[in-house]
Parts: sequence; C-alpha cells; structure tokens
Amino acid sequence: MEGLKKVAVICILKHQDIFLLLERLKEPNKDSFMPLGGKIDPFETPLDTAKRETWEESGIVVEDIDFCGILTETSPTKYNWTSYVYMAETDYQEAPECNEGILKWINADEIVNIPTPKTDWHIYEYALKKQKFIFDAVYDIDLCLLEMSELIENRKLCRN
Repeated sequence: MEGLKKVAVICILKHQDIFLLLERLKEPNKDSFMPLGGKIDPFETPLDTAKRETWEESGIVVEDIDFCGILTETSPTKYNWTSYVYMAETDYQEAPECNEGILKWINADEIVNIPTPKTDWHIYEYALKKQKFIFDAVYDIDLCLLEMSELIENRKLCRN
C-alpha cells in the first residue's frame, strides 16, 4: 500500500578512517554513494538483515556489529522507509564486485565531496561519535530533503 513504510537496514562498513560505500546503479539514490543494506526479510531481525546484506553485497562476514540508530524517511511518493542503522569495523580487502552497484573504499574526509544522500552525512557524524540517534527526514514530491530532525535531543539538523 502506497505511503506505508518499508523496513530496512543500513550497515556502515569501516576500516580505520575509510568506508566501504556502494555507488548505486538503480533508484532510489542512483549514482549516489551509500552504505550497504537492504530490506528486512520475513521473520528476520534487523541485526540478522545487516549481517546478511553485508555478506550478499560485499562478501564480508561481520559478527561484531554496533547498533547506531534509526532513520525514518517520509515523502508523498512511494519513498517511505524506516531503517535500522548499524556500523561494523572490518579488515581492509579489495572491494569486490556487487550486483547493486560499484563498491569503493572512500576516505571519511572525502564523503562531503561525493554524491551521497544528505541524511547520510548526519548518520556518519553520529555513528563515528558513537552517539545513538533517531532521525526523522521529510521529503517533498521530488524527493528533495525538506527537513531533518534528531528526535532524542529534539533538534533540527537541517531545513530547506
């Protein structure tokens, strides 16, 4: 049903100060760099989904994975998500091929200079500080971010 939230996970893979990001081949966020992740399967926990999606998209097995927070995205289109966000430290390995896009290791300092959803900048900031979050992002019909709030501290992060 249109407007209902889809439930997914986002898994940030990190090695020291670099992130393994996916340059997406399809919508949503085509041509943007994003962490790994995907939809939660029936009878699957968010943590199990994070581990499965990481394995499916990168071939990397993660056991020690930290819960970071929740991102809820709302729009007047079919783009409506609730995502559980996790982060895992991993050993460096060459980025493998992925059917979802191109995996690349990106230095943390470079993330502001590459195409990435605006919500992700805040996710990286909070996750690196190990500060738990609940983000609420609202988009217009063209999927431009109108505003984003952090609900634990009850503060606006951005507003257009």
